[in-house]
Amino acid sequence: MSNQLTPVELRHQSRSGIFTDQTSGLCPGYTQANLVILPKSQAYDFLLFAQRNPKPCPILEVADAGSRQLRTFAQDVDLAKDFPKYRVYENGKMVSEPTDVADLWRDDLVSFLIGCSFSFEAALIAAGIEMRHITMHRNVPMYSTNIKAKSAGIFHGNYVVSMRPIPESQVVKAVTITERLPQVHGTPLQIGDPAAIGITDLDHPDFGDAVDIHPGEVPVFWACGVTPQQVVMQSKPEFVITHSPGHMLVTDVKDNQLADIL
Repeated sequence: MSNQLTPVELRHQSRSGIFTDQTSGLCPGYTQANLVILPKSQAYDFLLFAQRNPKPCPILEVADAGSRQLRTFAQDVDLAKDFPKYRVYENGKMVSEPTDVADLWRDDLVSFLIGCSFSFEAALIAAGIEMRHITMHRNVPMYSTNIKAKSAGIFHGNYVVSMRPIPESQVVKAVTITERLPQVHGTPLQIGDPAAIGITDLDHPDFGDAVDIHPGEVPVFWACGVTPQQVVMQSKPEFVITHSPGHMLVTDVKDNQLADIL
């Protein structure tokens, strides 16, 4: 079963094309990461964009130009093959969703690993807070918002958020737990009022899958590492590779080590 695999075993399964599914709930306790790969000529602008927008774009690691390896978050890793699924954007339009981008690799490409909210889910579950999308075997629901990111160079656009229904009595606990992990988005951006951030229909997320919200629960919204994809669609750079939403790299670093590493 995939949820019993180690991070390196899961990466190997992704590398060989055996595993192509979303990764929420897998390898609990290990940090998962979003991905942005773009030409070196645009890497500084994106680095500046992420620095100005740390809530949706907390940078975990930046690879050397042309490198498919990492120095800190994983040793046995191939960034062109170890995400279960990728998205390729040309001039702001998604042109393919492959499970391997080795054939697209260039010496000038720079890879950014960005923190993912899947990384704080194990702590929430351990505290007795259900993650509905995991219970329902679905991807987390993600929504475009009216929250404008701070622009940098060519990059501009709006935040994306992920949503988890939380019982009203457990919201403070959820906030307290996620506050300890700013490297993977930290505290929620909004609690209980989707319209306040421009979301009109929780049943139709822009990315991921809808989940049930039970009586007595409130929708809680965290900044999401899919924000760069929204920004790419709005900014229209010539060429960008990202992960497919929900299909993360599972790293070798444990969530409780993040504060020591970053």
